[in-house]
Amino acid sequence: MSEKKILFLVPYPFDKAPSQRLKFEQYYDYFTRNGFRITKSSFISEAFWKVIYKKGFWLAKIFYTCTGYLRRLAILFTLRRYDIVYVHLWVTPLGPPFFEWLVCRLSKRVIYDIDDLVYIPKTGVNQLILKVKGKNKPLFLMKAADHVITCTPYLDEFVRKYNPNTTDISSTINTEKYRPKKDYTIAGKKIVLGWSGSHTTVKYLYLLSSVFKKLCEEGVSFKLLVLGDTSFSVEGIDVEALEWRESYELQVINQFDIGLYPLPDEQWVYGKSGLKALQYMAAGIPTIATAIGANFRIIENEVSGFLVKTDEEWLTCVKRLAKDDSLRATIGQRGAQVVEERFSVHANEAVYLSVFNKVLDSFIPNEKPKLAPKNG
Repeated sequence: MSEKKILFLVPYPFDKAPSQRLKFEQYYDYFTRNGFRITKSSFISEAFWKVIYKKGFWLAKIFYTCTGYLRRLAILFTLRRYDIVYVHLWVTPLGPPFFEWLVCRLSKRVIYDIDDLVYIPKTGVNQLILKVKGKNKPLFLMKAADHVITCTPYLDEFVRKYNPNTTDISSTINTEKYRPKKDYTIAGKKIVLGWSGSHTTVKYLYLLSSVFKKLCEEGVSFKLLVLGDTSFSVEGIDVEALEWRESYELQVINQFDIGLYPLPDEQWVYGKSGLKALQYMAAGIPTIATAIGANFRIIENEVSGFLVKTDEEWLTCVKRLAKDDSLRATIGQRGAQVVEERFSVHANEAVYLSVFNKVLDSFIPNEKPKLAPKNG
């Protein structure tokens, strides 16, 4: 089989952002072994990544944004070299979908990978930023791509309104790296309730503030271990809050006795693939999650985890797991089995490859560049 060339046009540097790191980036070696030559091009450079989410650094951010656009301009002249151009989220971050139109026009075949409901504005975001950001880019790419890879049933159903060629592939876990724990005994120590996320999602953990306080009032001895925001605190609660670092992410998760995945009931949540729950479960951590969205396909209630809605249900499940080593072991091991069978890299390798081959088979060698999105 002749080698095929695939260009990944992505927002973030390699191995940095979860939407890339825990989706298609895990499969690069597999793609290479199956006849694809991989080229990666990120809009955000390594240097830009170091300051992009920090306050200030405006001159540096403007400079790095300009250089990102220059790199995108230069790569337009190379697109016909590739059999597939794989676009994640957007080609450029600002303004109308001009660069997206050029990429779709000049490329032989385009696969669009969309993560979360990026086509709707997040609540609480500065209105000026919303006006500048290219809110129409995801919808354009949904229509124009030859195939769209989604990450939840809700998102897949939405995309099919614009493009019938979709495949729903959840965020996945490398189960050679994530191994389920074997020791579930507490032996008189405080039980560790764990949460992993970022400074943008830590607001969801605050939804459980009253639950944590009630646990203390009822005499449950616990520590809350937070990975992703060092500023998190709840008055009267024993909290250890750490900065997120990939170098010790799994080591910290392995310290959890119970994994927490609270979410609000809002539209944005329906685009989430349940990644944090999958990470906990892969490590054999019994997981409690809000009964919403993709969590229903990840967790079978009281079998591979717990799905809850009210503070009272959160409280009940935490107390049940906290006092029962055997229950934590049973739920944790079943959760790890579910991830291995359905949400692991190994379980989804062939799915990605089938999408690539389907797109390649649809290519007409002398076809003229595309001038407009499919389906209008």
